[in-house]
Amino acid sequence: MSLISRVARENAKGHITGYIIAGICLIIIAATTAFSAWVIRILVDDVFVEQKLTTAYYISATVFVVYLIKGAASYIQDVQLNKIANNIVAKYQNRIFGHLLKLGLGYYHKTRSAYLVGQINQNITGVRNLLNMLITVFLRDLLSVIALCAVMIYRDPFLAAMSLLIAPPVIILVARYKRKVKRIARQGVDLNSRVASTMQEATQGIQIVKAFTMEAQLAEKVRVLAATAEERANKMARITARTSPLMETLGGMAVAGVVAYSSYRVIILGGSPGDMMSFLTAMLLAYEPAKRLARLNVNLERSLVDARMIYEILDTPLHQRDRPGAKPFKLGAGEVRFENVSFSYAAEDEEQGSVIQNLSFTAEAGKTTALVGPSGGGKSTIIALLQRFHDLDSGSILIDGQDIKEIKIASLRHHIAYVSQQPLLFEGSIADNLRYARPDATTDDLVKAAKLAQAHDFILATPQGYESAVGENGVNLSGGQRQRLSIARAILRNAPILLLDEATSALDNESEALVQAALESIMKDRTTIVIAHRLSTIANADAIMVVENGKVVDQGTHDELSKRVSGIYARYNSLQSVNGTDASINSKRTRSKKGAVLEKKRLPV
Repeated sequence: MSLISRVARENAKGHITGYIIAGICLIIIAATTAFSAWVIRILVDDVFVEQKLTTAYYISATVFVVYLIKGAASYIQDVQLNKIANNIVAKYQNRIFGHLLKLGLGYYHKTRSAYLVGQINQNITGVRNLLNMLITVFLRDLLSVIALCAVMIYRDPFLAAMSLLIAPPVIILVARYKRKVKRIARQGVDLNSRVASTMQEATQGIQIVKAFTMEAQLAEKVRVLAATAEERANKMARITARTSPLMETLGGMAVAGVVAYSSYRVIILGGSPGDMMSFLTAMLLAYEPAKRLARLNVNLERSLVDARMIYEILDTPLHQRDRPGAKPFKLGAGEVRFENVSFSYAAEDEEQGSVIQNLSFTAEAGKTTALVGPSGGGKSTIIALLQRFHDLDSGSILIDGQDIKEIKIASLRHHIAYVSQQPLLFEGSIADNLRYARPDATTDDLVKAAKLAQAHDFILATPQGYESAVGENGVNLSGGQRQRLSIARAILRNAPILLLDEATSALDNESEALVQAALESIMKDRTTIVIAHRLSTIANADAIMVVENGKVVDQGTHDELSKRVSGIYARYNSLQSVNGTDASINSKRTRSKKGAVLEKKRLPV
């Protein structure tokens, strides 16, 4: 009951007028249903027995008006309840999406996104059905049964009491199924979500599916899941339908008894045929709403399972949130300093992940600091911690002397531009994706940023230029084009701090040279932290930090680190040269007349 109370409390307040209108209409429907049974006595005794034709005309006109009113009331309540239900669906969609956006990355590392979407779609529909069910059952079915029982009692109290003896067995039987329904309903939601998740992942990764001929394996996986979901649905249908045989049997016994007794009373005892027909009509009309009431507990439990799963998401605590008294970020020179920072993903209940251990370094304002080292050493985690995607176990991260945990998160991230290793584009046009960095950007701003990222020419080559759709996850574009748009988005952000996580990894040699030139132009006078595996891309960095096992094990410039023969950086440099990745890493570069940055010696990577 507490969950029902919560759902009603959170949703009813904004729809009081609509619920009142729907409630009045449902009361009218119940009253007109009871009237149908009431008028039978007049029809039988006055018209058929006493043959009063005038009365028949009055009854006919009255019945027409009553059913006209009933039809109008049915239409109005149906429209009102569906309007409210649709608003509730939209409200929960907004609430859940808003809450999901606030949750930390740790939540998404533990939850599959496709499964989450499938679960949410099912559960929101269940919450919608919950409120509609309560309103219609209590204001239509329950009132109809009460009104019809009142007619039955008025016509024959003894017979009414005998007829109502079927209620206790039905109530006891339905109560037994409640626990089973709760368990099976949750299993059904889980299985259907997994089916939707598998389908979504397969369509998103269709190129890999076809490349590895995974069609048969995935088809079998979906077949097994769908078959299991079907079996659970059939089991739910059987449990839900178990009330019907009992209701039909007991109802048949009651109707048979009423027919026999009323016939005896009219023929032998001289009772009123109209009273008996009115009683029997009321009983038959009460049968369907009574069956819906009998199944209410079972159907209600199914909707409550959906509601519980929705609130499990909404009640998930936020790990990253502004601290009380958090202040906006104050822009300064842009110095970034890590002081004795330690962090472990285990603090967020994740199974595994990189660990930062007592890490300290300074990225000087307006200069480029590069992070190099083996995969899994903690480089990307450092970038994530600077954007406060996670909270530290200990230590501090300072920007211009401001501890980021004391800064409003949105204000902090607004002053950071980020280019990830795997460029991500969202549904919409190229212009839409660029404007996510700065919604008020003009077309000239977009063009300028795209030119700097060497993206303008290929954008103009698309059918609608900047208004061309990128497709799902940017499928209409190549990997290099997606990365250049990602870089253009970061340029458009125009933030004082620039974070590059393997920003040129998806580019070919020619594109990389052009984009590297663009990056160096926007990196000027900005505090830039760049992660790189190809050492040629960071040869001109002002400082290079070698990160291994969550610690800075060495630092210096490219020339300084290369001369330390026993150092890790020198070993990487040597390995890349031997493998042909970068046969020569030369920090001496010249500029062409057009201003492009060119390496004196640059071999294919």
